[in-house]
Amino acid sequence: MLTGMAGRDKAARDEFEAALEAHAARYGVQLSAPGRRALGDYFELVRAWSPRLHLVAPCSPAEFATRHALESLLLVAHLSFAARVLDVGSGAGLPLIPCLILRPDLRATLIEASAKKAVFLREALRRLERHETARVVAARFETIRAPEAEYVTCRALERFAGMLPRLIAWSPAAATLLLFGGPSLRARLDEAALQPHVIRVPESARRFLFVINRSIVNGQSPDASQRAGG
Repeated sequence: MLTGMAGRDKAARDEFEAALEAHAARYGVQLSAPGRRALGDYFELVRAWSPRLHLVAPCSPAEFATRHALESLLLVAHLSFAARVLDVGSGAGLPLIPCLILRPDLRATLIEASAKKAVFLREALRRLERHETARVVAARFETIRAPEAEYVTCRALERFAGMLPRLIAWSPAAATLLLFGGPSLRARLDEAALQPHVIRVPESARRFLFVINRSIVNGQSPDASQRAGG
């Protein structure tokens, strides 16, 4: 019989996986048993490292399942097969690590300014067996040249709305931007005339996924491989 810390850890994981199963359909996510277990492994890694690195704000396992894992997985429907994706300000690996778990075809670069969080990201990718298709760059995004990619995503960049012009200028010219945020980010996107396709995050009134195809904004005809959803 499990007691003490081991019992609490099992209860937390059970709550997380149960919430995934209960809410996945609302987020348009299909979860296999192996995928759910791998997401559970990722949840446990974040939970173990977060007290030292402040990877995510304190929340219940069920809230982590919806607010972090399933919200991140909204990206999956917008990423073409074998896409190259840049995750800017990756932090705990959100949104991209959950996507890598369910989509092993993806190729990713996770960019994180904190060297300590970058250590976590490398360990998480290794433990989840995604280290061969994803790499971590420990740097501020604006100090490096953007790697070639079809998509750029960002979920929790510090001072996100204020940094938006720099992120747009830095991103590959034909890349589709997949940005998570609230009303302030939406206002900045409207000011920049970027014409985002706005997707409300399920179970939230103030969280959105903004899909911005810069080729369309620039009056160009995007290649089929660069269209959201493939």
